[in-house]
Amino acid sequence: MTNSAGLSFIELKRMCTLTDGNLARHMQVLVEAGFIAIFKGLDGNRVVTLCRLTAEGRRRFMDYLAVLEQVVVDASNAVDGESASRIARS
Repeated sequence: MTNSAGLSFIELKRMCTLTDGNLARHMQVLVEAGFIAIFKGLDGNRVVTLCRLTAEGRRRFMDYLAVLEQVVVDASNAVDGESASRIARS
């Protein structure tokens, strides 16, 4: 899902299944690290908190995904190697 405007606190809370306090703390850490930016706006008469990845946050997230992909490749290769080894011993 991509949303250039960001995601609301309520959407993030629902997606992450976190309490308000837990999500607020995670967001605070990510803001301090420069990975996300928080914006306050209005939706009718209600205040809405929007969270958006910064350029640095997006870069770091993409780096993280690349590492996870490599872990999957390495695990797959290890399983394939073990299977080949078992077949050779049979």
